[in-house]
Amino acid sequence: MLTFGAYSTARAMAISRLVIRFFWFGLSSVFVTFLYVKVLEERNKPTSESTYFRIYILVLGVYAGLRIVFATLLKFPVFHALSEISDQSFFQFFKWIYQERYFVGRGLYERTTDYLRYVLFWLVIFACKFTFAYFLQIKPLVNPTKIIVHLPSLTYAWHDLISKNNNNFLTVASLWAPVVSIYLMDIHIWYTLLSAIVGGVMGARARLGEIRSLEMVHKRFESFPEAFSKNLVSSQTKRLPINTQSSQVSQDSNKTYAAIFSPFWNEIIKSLREEDFISNREMDLLSMPSNTGSLRLVQWPLFLLSSKILLAIDLALDCKDTQQDLWNRICRDEYMAYAVQECFYSIEKILHSLVDGEGRLWVERIFREISNSMLDGSLVITLSLKKLPLVLSRFTALTGLLTRNETPDLAKGAAKAVYDLYEVVTHDLLSPDLREQLDTWHILQRARNEGRLFSRIEWPKDAEIKEQVKRLHLLLTVKDSAANIPKNLEARRRLEFFTNSLFMDMPTAKPISEMMPFCVFTPYYSETVLYSSSELRVENEDGISILFYLQKIFPDEWDNFLERIGRGDSDNAELQENFPDSLDLRFWASYRGQTLARTVRGMMYYRRALMLQSFLENRSLREDGYSQANIITTQGFELSREARAQADLKFTYVVSCQIYGQQKQRRAPEAVDIALLMQRNEALRVAFIHMEESSAVKKEYYSKLVKADVNGKDQEIYSIKLPGDPKLGEGKPENQNHAIIFTRGDAIQTIDMNQDNYLEEAMKMRNLLEEFRANHGIRPPTILGVREHVFTGSVSSLAWFMSNQETSFVTLGQRVLAYPLKVRMHYGHPDVFDRIFHITRGGISKASRVINISEDIYAGFNSTLRQGNITHHEYIQVGKGRDVGLNQIALFEGKVAGGNGEQVLSRDVYRLGQLFDFFRMLSFYFTTVGFYVCTMMTVLTVYIFLYGRAYLAFSGLDRAINREAKILGNASLEAVLNTQFLVQIGVFTAVPMIVGFILELGLLQAVFSFITMQLQLCSVFFTFSLGTRTHYFGRTILHGGAKYRATGRGFVVRHIKFADNYRLYSRSHFVKALEVALLLIVYIAYGYTTGGAVSFILLTLSSWFLVISWLFAPYIFNPSGFEWQKTVEDFDDWISWLLYKGGVGVKGELSWESWWEEEQMHIQTLRGRILETILTLRFFLFQYGIVYKLQLTGKSTSLAIYGFSWIVLAGIVMIFKIFTFSPKKSTNFHLMIRFMQGVTSLGLVAALCLVVAFTNLSITDLFSCILAYIPTGWAILCLAITWKRVVRSLGLWDSVREFARTYDAGMGVIIFVPIVVLSWFPFVSTFQSRLLFNQAFSRGLEISLILAGNKANVEA
Repeated sequence: MLTFGAYSTARAMAISRLVIRFFWFGLSSVFVTFLYVKVLEERNKPTSESTYFRIYILVLGVYAGLRIVFATLLKFPVFHALSEISDQSFFQFFKWIYQERYFVGRGLYERTTDYLRYVLFWLVIFACKFTFAYFLQIKPLVNPTKIIVHLPSLTYAWHDLISKNNNNFLTVASLWAPVVSIYLMDIHIWYTLLSAIVGGVMGARARLGEIRSLEMVHKRFESFPEAFSKNLVSSQTKRLPINTQSSQVSQDSNKTYAAIFSPFWNEIIKSLREEDFISNREMDLLSMPSNTGSLRLVQWPLFLLSSKILLAIDLALDCKDTQQDLWNRICRDEYMAYAVQECFYSIEKILHSLVDGEGRLWVERIFREISNSMLDGSLVITLSLKKLPLVLSRFTALTGLLTRNETPDLAKGAAKAVYDLYEVVTHDLLSPDLREQLDTWHILQRARNEGRLFSRIEWPKDAEIKEQVKRLHLLLTVKDSAANIPKNLEARRRLEFFTNSLFMDMPTAKPISEMMPFCVFTPYYSETVLYSSSELRVENEDGISILFYLQKIFPDEWDNFLERIGRGDSDNAELQENFPDSLDLRFWASYRGQTLARTVRGMMYYRRALMLQSFLENRSLREDGYSQANIITTQGFELSREARAQADLKFTYVVSCQIYGQQKQRRAPEAVDIALLMQRNEALRVAFIHMEESSAVKKEYYSKLVKADVNGKDQEIYSIKLPGDPKLGEGKPENQNHAIIFTRGDAIQTIDMNQDNYLEEAMKMRNLLEEFRANHGIRPPTILGVREHVFTGSVSSLAWFMSNQETSFVTLGQRVLAYPLKVRMHYGHPDVFDRIFHITRGGISKASRVINISEDIYAGFNSTLRQGNITHHEYIQVGKGRDVGLNQIALFEGKVAGGNGEQVLSRDVYRLGQLFDFFRMLSFYFTTVGFYVCTMMTVLTVYIFLYGRAYLAFSGLDRAINREAKILGNASLEAVLNTQFLVQIGVFTAVPMIVGFILELGLLQAVFSFITMQLQLCSVFFTFSLGTRTHYFGRTILHGGAKYRATGRGFVVRHIKFADNYRLYSRSHFVKALEVALLLIVYIAYGYTTGGAVSFILLTLSSWFLVISWLFAPYIFNPSGFEWQKTVEDFDDWISWLLYKGGVGVKGELSWESWWEEEQMHIQTLRGRILETILTLRFFLFQYGIVYKLQLTGKSTSLAIYGFSWIVLAGIVMIFKIFTFSPKKSTNFHLMIRFMQGVTSLGLVAALCLVVAFTNLSITDLFSCILAYIPTGWAILCLAITWKRVVRSLGLWDSVREFARTYDAGMGVIIFVPIVVLSWFPFVSTFQSRLLFNQAFSRGLEISLILAGNKANVEA
């Protein structure tokens, strides 16, 4: 029945199979039901022989046996080949009945071990679900249900039409309906809980989160070089020549690993400096020596060793024990021991290189004596340790001179400094015996007497000595601890993740010449490429410019930027006047937004990493021609012709700028910026569609690929003539499809234009590509899933919530989907595709209009159906920008939810559902469309529960059943009516986020982050998002027509007007929240509970939370949402929008009438109108129930009362029509209309007074009538909109429109009044600012300056 509409286009075989299955299962069901009824009859006969029971058991056994046999043959891999080769018609017929034949989708099975894993996963879920459902949902309701069914004479408070003579049918339904709805959707909650546990265990086994702080980086830095060398370095690079002198000590292998690791580490630190995450000083402290020199130990970065020498001297000054005791105390801090050893060996090497002749003999004698005393354990006797600070002060003075360029004066000063050092060492540091020996040493004595001793020194010219002098000077002079270096949080996060990933399982890196070539592919339409100088300067209504915002949000990065360009004291105007600085400024700002420039810079790190790796591999292959000085540096690797050629062979980057040709023709700034990016990145290629008009009517279309030539002009590489306009379907997938022909290599990574990449992650790309050759099941991988880091979560609370939600899915969620469930799809970028596999099987983007609105996931469907294999890898990550404002987030979630609604209709989902085995199908369902179905069911459950309670309240059955329960003494019956219904079981969906926090941040930090999120009202945000997904998914299911919703990717700190929020959320949230609020009011007013007010609060607390979240979240999360001046301006703007008349060409942003017409556009089909009509009928329940609760009607249950209420409603409508009748249309009767309105007003007041005075109508009844007629009016309005053509033909459309305007005005006032009240109190606005921007406040940022605006600060 559900596929009836497809019969006209379906194959005859498919239809016949459906018909056969329908009759077969229908007859089987009837037969089994007949047997079951007979078995029940046999139970009631004590003399029965149980014949039917035996037949019943036999039939069920045969059926179960057949299902198991077919499941075994078709789903177990070991039997699958047998079922494929069997060609007997009898077997093939039953196989065809069981599973439809497809060419696409054949062989959707996994190896037996994988199959058993995901079967076990779901068996655990089912065990939990059924246990919970039976003991906590079903069993407590059984006995009360039996009692209610057999209660003989319940008193109904209204005119009952169905339930009274049918065993209280609706009462039983109202109690069981919420239980049934929870039963249908709670499996998703159990899936969420178990997947969080499994994902957490798998993440821990994969060693995620082992290094999650700077302290851990410090502690484990010693093991990084070896891990890096084993995983990220090819066998060729490991042959780098290292000075063989170091083989004398046991640290030979460690020093080799350090020498391999250091050039890569230094390039990473250099990239952090280029991105302005660290300062010059931090770069010096973080950089690592080359470790290729003759020094006999590993040299670590200074941030590990800073202040260690000074601490060691303090230990020596306090030393009153033996040499061994002192050394043991120093070795408690391993980096202090390294610092002391390096200082000793470096001083020896530097002094040895500075002096010659007698001076060199003195240096050799001193260090020989000290070494011998260390071997003898008598160092504390040989040296006067109290004099060590004096010696180091003299040597620091010497290194301070040597770090500068040589001049005659400096040379004399350095010679004097060496002589001073000689004097201090000889006469203060050494023991008296050794001092006397040196003083009487005739060679030294003669040189001293002749003035030759240390009269001239050899200024350091060797690169290794220069490096050691500079490093030693820093080691001796940096006094503050470097425990907090780097200070920038993003730099810390990147280094922590990179160093952690070194210990994770990954394939060994192949040499660049043997690695798989790949291409990066980015679709671009018309988003921001590069911020212009004017865009950076222009101020919004609050006086905030983008540049001002960025300076306040990233103050440390702004200071680092000024330091990098040498403009530390310059202001913004100076920077923008100077062209090179102005360009640098534009790039600095663009690299902090979601721009194409940021994406291109990130992706070009792949080329830089490949050039570095190739450069070092080529060096290692050469045996001669390079000196030691050249070996220790990677300077100039980007200019190496071999490295550049190798990188270009293995990597290409294509950006598909669909309308670049049109942008060039109209000289758009985007075209100029794209050309600038091509000039700065020689490997960048731009594809676009070019249109030529060959005649007045004929147009020719070409796909073109260009690059920048040596003159910076566009150079055409390829031009492919197309058969017509390629943009037939959705824009983004068509943009990808026309340009994919220009990609190269065996793999292709899809990158969106709001992504980023990092050099340290680019170094792991060749490891990732080796996954295509690794063993991941019975089929090789065709899509490699990659982890994402959401970089937009650092400022506002909303961005943080969205970032955590997204991070939870792209890490823990996809980890479980890929293994053990084997149903991971392609959820967007930055996955890596097997290019040859996909380009020969339909490409990577389906582009049919509407149904492929979520084009990304169809690539996963396509790959899986064609025997692909999708994996997920978390040792590499790519940056990702996300929406940061509530409106942006809502539009994005609406787009995704609508796309999932369209997926329900797609043949891909149908085939996967048909051809997966049962357990894999469950995994697929609950992680795609099933997630949105369960989300919608969560909200529907609220409605079902509250409408059930409203039915019991209106009918008076809750009071009647409670009375019977007390008479019978049945506690369970009384309890079932007062059960607290936990609608907010959706809180369990936060469990994966919490587990992810624990895994990657640690338990304490996870608890702190979760509590902080709760204090920042994350529950309000997630409840609001629940409504967004439900509305758009439900609307797409009912009416179809999902559409792409542009969210914008700018910085959102501006205030959103009340009218903008009302337009966006009126139908999706406000109407639904007010309906729930009405149900709650009705329940409180007319319901009955034994616990009184407290019981009502407990029963409805979660529902009230949902109402408040849906009504006020857009204003809670709106910057300056409770500022009095903004509130006044918002009210004026909303009133003018509400009263502005629409017309042809008037947009919905300007006129309520235009917006109201646009909101009805989704109702197009007869099916949609019928469904809308059925759903609207629920609003009539309120009037039907309330009229029997009025004091005016007493205890009468006559149906005439309900009929009379409609007469009153008709009168109210007529009065409304009189008061809203427009005088402009009746100029001849202007006075008559005003007279009628006056008479009607007086008559209405008099009638009300008379009715209240002479009947039982009370003031409470008047409010009850309002409560009754508001939903009825809304129902009439909805029906009029649904059957718009009929209403127009009757000439009532203008009245309906005014009726609707009144409702929107009323809803707006209900929402606006609390905002106005809160705006009266200034502290509310301050609290809201803290709530929205807590992350920024915690970093000490001046958010108040941003919100107040720049102008106020300038004036002050």
